[in-house]
Amino acid sequence: MAKITLKGNPIQTEGNLPAVGSTAPDVTLTGLDLADKKLSSIPGKRVLNIFPSIDTGVCATSVRTFNKRATEKPNVTVINVSMDLPFALKRFCGAEGIEKALTFSGFRSDFGKQYGVTIKEGGMAGLYSRAVVVVDESGKVVHAEQVPEIAQEPNYDAALAKL
Repeated sequence: MAKITLKGNPIQTEGNLPAVGSTAPDVTLTGLDLADKKLSSIPGKRVLNIFPSIDTGVCATSVRTFNKRATEKPNVTVINVSMDLPFALKRFCGAEGIEKALTFSGFRSDFGKQYGVTIKEGGMAGLYSRAVVVVDESGKVVHAEQVPEIAQEPNYDAALAKL
């Protein structure tokens, strides 16, 4: 399990991110239209932007930043994933004009377990930690960052360099 912090207070996840070089787990997530979709059905390179809740400042910033920066690259799809319900995600994406990235909920998925991002304890137990996983066209993990402090933004440059 990963040891991370929330505003300096230690918490743990129920597992660890998939290792670089491993095959990315192929899970099913729920889209804004409430339809389920397997990650493997999304072609090309994928940036998984994983976060606790769209209604927090840092999470919203990561969605905006990846929507702008990663989608400027050819053959890349940004996939935002949280435990937020599709209704909240749709509201945010509509209000913010997030049209280049895909956004999914893990509320009826084992995504958190498969990717090792489910927070195990504290007030945020059951939500996802902040992490970024980059997957190449063949389904291999080429970058994995478990952000050590939930209130901190991910390293965008490190993730984007792997594209």
